[in-house]
Amino acid sequence: MEGRTFGLTWVQLSLLVGAALTVAWSLWEVPRDSLNARVVRDVTLYVAIPGALAVTHGRHLGYRIDRKAIRNTLVLAAFVVPFYVVGSSLPSIRTYYPMWSTTADLGSFLPHAAKQFVVVVAAETYYRGLLCVGVRKIGFKSVFISPVVYAFHHLGKPPIELLLSGPTDVLFGAVDYDCDSLLPSVVAHGLGLVLLDWLVLHDPLIRTETVVDWLSWLRIPL
Repeated sequence: MEGRTFGLTWVQLSLLVGAALTVAWSLWEVPRDSLNARVVRDVTLYVAIPGALAVTHGRHLGYRIDRKAIRNTLVLAAFVVPFYVVGSSLPSIRTYYPMWSTTADLGSFLPHAAKQFVVVVAAETYYRGLLCVGVRKIGFKSVFISPVVYAFHHLGKPPIELLLSGPTDVLFGAVDYDCDSLLPSVVAHGLGLVLLDWLVLHDPLIRTETVVDWLSWLRIPL
C-alpha cells in the first residue's frame, strides 16, 4: 500500500505542492531585468522544494539518462529547432528577446546563456518533473496536468508564444513521459532559448517579411 503524508497519496501531495509553488512563484516578485534574481527564485521554488519532496518520499523527478532518453532528446531537439529559427525572425519575438540584457560578445553571452539554462532546468523540474514524470503512475493523463499553468506563466509574452505554450507543454510532457526523463525537454527548451537569443542578436536567417507572410493566417500580432 502506498505510503501517505498527512493522509495524502504521493500524487495528491505533488499536485498540492505544485499548486502552492505556482502561487509562491507569482507572489515572489523579482526585478524584470535581473536574471540573477530569477535564478535564485526559480531554483528555490522549482528545484530545491520539489527535490527535497522527492528525496524524502523516495521518488524521482526525471533526473536520469539512458539510451531512450538520449534518443528522445535528439528527436525532440531536431523537431523544435526550426520553430526557434523561424520565430527569431518575427518582430514581436525580436522585440521581446533576449529577456535579460546581453550582447553577442561571448564574454557577455555565455554567462547569460548558462544562467538562462539554469532557469530552464528549474522550470522543467517543476512542469515536467513534479507535475508529469513524478506522477506518471496515474498514466498518460499526467501529460495534461501542467499546460494551463504553463500558459498562465506565459501571459505578457508575445501572442504567438502564448498560443504555442499549451501544445508545447503537452509535447514536452509526452516525450519526457515516454522515456521517464527530463533530458529531452531540458535540452530542447534550454538550448532552444539560447539559440533564440543568439539569433535575435543577429540579422534574421529568414527575412522577417517572409515569415510574417507565412504566418499571416494566424490573425494575431506577429
